[in-house]
Amino acid sequence: MQHSKILGKKEIKEILEKRFEKDIHTKISEIPLPCDLKDAYRAAERIKTAINKNERIAVVGDYDVDGIVSSVIVADFFDLMGVDFFVKIPNRFSDGYGLNAEILRDLKDFDLIITVDNGISAIEAAEVCIKNGIDLIITDHHMPTEVLPRAYAIVNPKQKDCSFPDIEICGAEVAWYLIGALKDICGVEYDMSLSLDLLVIAIIADMMELRDMNRVLVRAGIKKLNSSKRPCFYAIKNYFNKAKFEFDDISFLISPLINCTGRMDDGNLSFKFLRSRNLKEAERYLNMIVSINNSRKEEEKYLYESSKLIVEDNDEIIVTWGEDWHEGVVGIVASRLCRKYKKPAIVFSVDKDRAKGSARSVGKFDILKLIASQQDILISFGGHKGAAGLVIEPDNLELFKSRINSSCFLDDLSICPYANELLGEINLAEFDLEMVEILEFFEPYGQKNPKPIFEIKDAIIRNIRFIGKEQNHIKMTIEKDGVLKEAIFFNYDVDVRVGQKVRLIVSAIKNSFRGVCNPEFIIKEIIE
Repeated sequence: MQHSKILGKKEIKEILEKRFEKDIHTKISEIPLPCDLKDAYRAAERIKTAINKNERIAVVGDYDVDGIVSSVIVADFFDLMGVDFFVKIPNRFSDGYGLNAEILRDLKDFDLIITVDNGISAIEAAEVCIKNGIDLIITDHHMPTEVLPRAYAIVNPKQKDCSFPDIEICGAEVAWYLIGALKDICGVEYDMSLSLDLLVIAIIADMMELRDMNRVLVRAGIKKLNSSKRPCFYAIKNYFNKAKFEFDDISFLISPLINCTGRMDDGNLSFKFLRSRNLKEAERYLNMIVSINNSRKEEEKYLYESSKLIVEDNDEIIVTWGEDWHEGVVGIVASRLCRKYKKPAIVFSVDKDRAKGSARSVGKFDILKLIASQQDILISFGGHKGAAGLVIEPDNLELFKSRINSSCFLDDLSICPYANELLGEINLAEFDLEMVEILEFFEPYGQKNPKPIFEIKDAIIRNIRFIGKEQNHIKMTIEKDGVLKEAIFFNYDVDVRVGQKVRLIVSAIKNSFRGVCNPEFIIKEIIE
């Protein structure tokens, strides 16, 4: 915990302001330029040549939100320029990830291939391009390997000799910078802010650090999103009866919709939805996407309930699997298991001769390090400390589960998943709409700017009401030092009673109901 004293408005404001003290770029006019990205202008010159010569251009994206948005940003500009181009959003199930030799079989007649949000590890595919006389431009933001693909140009801020500032940016931002260079090279009038409504979604969905330049783009992007003329966003507002989008709507509403097609079916559907030409077309695509997302929710619920039946109390690392479990949702299920059991979780989808798994961690526990310790029985693995993916032969699953649960890494586990995020104990007497507005000022919250989490010690429960269609949420009135406040616990997992004294871990929101706004706590955890 950072602070032991009771926190009021003044103290909270000071703590949150300190998070941004070292930000260099605080206005759009200050953000880095395309010339700061190695090869951006070399790539732009080659694309300009291809446009002038009417060469065949293919854009290869990815099936997640970042890859789909990246593809839309490039496609929008090419449309303006009257370019003849083709976009390939790989299918997770039939094409696999990124540019590969299989995908290139369908692209052998193209003169130029541009990757967005992938390609930095496409060494074999780059050789196929050279063999077929295709120029390859790679735009990506993932960590480069020691050996880079032999491409005509590589635009990636993580390259060793790239002068771009040390800021984590997503694939859509790299694609946006490429368009900035191309606009310059082609000498065309093009408003770069037109893409901000899309960029804000990719930055948040890909969990970029919401500091410095990303913070500037996201704050400008939410305004652009709410004034966007894209039919797709009108369709979402109409369908979900939204007057305007808040930051949380991007994480919990828009991103899951765009993401679900690539997880469950085909990401091309989301690409077409974002590029809908009119409201009727957008609504048709949205109805299809909502149906897919509902299937995703049902599949997720089934796998989650199935996993809970398998979980053993004495396991420090949860490992579950099942035949033909949908590989598009195992990561979400792993996240839910982490939240429920406060332990790292790995969930596998078993299909014939391979089991594909997704891992999620809690606290500061390094799940990738744990997985890497078992590489002798793994087919492949990758990821980072908090989340990872792995592939193993089904026959080795029991051995894998046994070995990681007897490993020496487990002393890194944090008992409370919120221990590192707690700002301190909140002063209930100062908790009002003004305090919530102070918290809203420092939005968006996410990586490197975590949503403020507080504790309330010795709170007495004065009232409990069960709410929700399935009565799976509780709303309660809590009291401390004579001050009464409302709190809600979604999907509650503890039994509490009126008159009980508890310690609460909470975040704060402004609850609007029938035109009336009230400050309210969202309970993350109840510690009896």
